[in-house]
Amino acid sequence: MSEPRLRRACSADIPAMSAIRLSVRENVLSDPSRVTLQMYEDYLEKDGRGWVAEVDGAVAAFCYADRHAASIWALFVSPGFEGRGLGKALLALAVDWLFELGHARVRLGTTPATRADRFYQAQGWTRMPGQGAEVEFLLARRDDIR
Repeated sequence: MSEPRLRRACSADIPAMSAIRLSVRENVLSDPSRVTLQMYEDYLEKDGRGWVAEVDGAVAAFCYADRHAASIWALFVSPGFEGRGLGKALLALAVDWLFELGHARVRLGTTPATRADRFYQAQGWTRMPGQGAEVEFLLARRDDIR
């Protein structure tokens, strides 16, 4: 297996990203029609930016950042490629980009008591007290003293 290649996502990647999103074992969409192909397209440039990790020429993971909400809209790794650092590398690209835009903090939500929940805590994100179906995380830019 070759080294992963990280790059900006493009429209041609949307079918692979959608397939990855629908293949995950945790944070499963209760209604897959809620995330449309148009949403994937809009987050490529209009509403944010997306990145993919390719392994041997195939998309193995993806991440999207929402430029308006200063949040991570999506971060998913194909089940066969988990534990290889792809999510961590893509998350860093997305967070760095949001900070470069001038945001002081980045937010995201995930399902509590999942591997994703533990992953974000391990990456240094602050788990916010909350209730409901999602837990919120916050990451402040290192120079943000507020």
